[in-house]
Amino acid sequence: MGQWGAQGYAQQGYTYDQILNAYYPGTELGQTTTTSIRVLLASGKKTLTISSKKPVTVEDGDGVDHTLPAGSTTLTPALELAVDGAPAQPLTPPLTFSPAAGSTLTLGRRYRGRILVDVPSKKLRAINVLGLQQYLYGVVPAEMPSSWLPAALEAQAVAGRSYALASRKAGAPFDVYADGRSEAYLGASAETPAGRQAVDTTAGEVLLYDGSVAHTLFSSSTGGWTQSAADAFGSAGLPYLVSVRDPYDTISPYHDWGPVPVTGKTLGKAVGVLGRVVDATVKRNSSRRVQSLKVTSSSRGQQLTATVGGARIAAALGLRSAWFGVGVLSLQPPSSNPPIARGGRVTLTGLVRGVHGVVVQRSVDGGLWKQFRTVATTGAFRFTVRPNVTTEYRLATANDAAAPVRIRVKNATVR
Repeated sequence: MGQWGAQGYAQQGYTYDQILNAYYPGTELGQTTTTSIRVLLASGKKTLTISSKKPVTVEDGDGVDHTLPAGSTTLTPALELAVDGAPAQPLTPPLTFSPAAGSTLTLGRRYRGRILVDVPSKKLRAINVLGLQQYLYGVVPAEMPSSWLPAALEAQAVAGRSYALASRKAGAPFDVYADGRSEAYLGASAETPAGRQAVDTTAGEVLLYDGSVAHTLFSSSTGGWTQSAADAFGSAGLPYLVSVRDPYDTISPYHDWGPVPVTGKTLGKAVGVLGRVVDATVKRNSSRRVQSLKVTSSSRGQQLTATVGGARIAAALGLRSAWFGVGVLSLQPPSSNPPIARGGRVTLTGLVRGVHGVVVQRSVDGGLWKQFRTVATTGAFRFTVRPNVTTEYRLATANDAAAPVRIRVKNATVR
């Protein structure tokens, strides 16, 4: 599901079940019997500070209940607590902190439910144990603006509930993470009336496929088509996680992004090719994303190529996703480029692909860049120059320019 697209669907009058059906074809709404969930809040910590405005009940690992006064308590792996009015003493792990009725616990943020603290590998770990509905109160407004339409928030509630249950960690002491490794969960601190209403309206509802809870992956923006699980993860995928049209993603500020200028040097370094990059082409997958990028470079008269995955190059270049195209502005010097006599003839070769409004500029004797000629073609081209002084040439548009080529003239230098 695309979250911006879901809001777009809602603006068009679609209900939450219609929105979900559009993104997860073949699934159906059902009810879960699961009522609680365990969320990893912190791990590998030297200290943890838990606080509450009311006294807290602490159950130790021996099953004995203790009373912790209201206020703030900092824990270390020794788990020494001043409980029951006595001096601080070590308690047997794990410790389960339960707030008074109608109250919450604070561990950086406020959380509903209980917080379990244990000490694996001599470091502190905190797990929030709470009702599934209460968990979603802290998920929906963390994942989607609460100002959005109810149908979009309700779709997010069902998708969030389904994803949490389908992605539970088998054999782990917790079910989900509180961040992007699962889905964003910000506890009671993030709750909003609109978010709670969406969760309550869809109470217990999940998406099912063939009787099992569906892995309802979602993202902020899709660009107009969702990405299939097979393309995203390189596996056989799931029948309901296919690439589908997302027509209302157009309202997203990230529907279109770029252009992102990238120098040949930067691209070559990211890909791992030597020499001067002269071309780059993409191969797309069924989700319209870049499956692979092929980069061609020239080094010491030889052409070299390297191919990398689209997701890898997107990460290396800091792009928003693997849904991108490549425009090429490439101007190449002669294979041998010694100084020439004044007025000597030199042929330069260039390549333009996916870019419009390209001109050749020149900088004479170190001066300003000025237009030298237009480029009326898309693809490879060549032209001849006869400089009287050392001159640089480059391909340029109104916004960008490629790396220049310097033609050195004997007894003339760039000032």
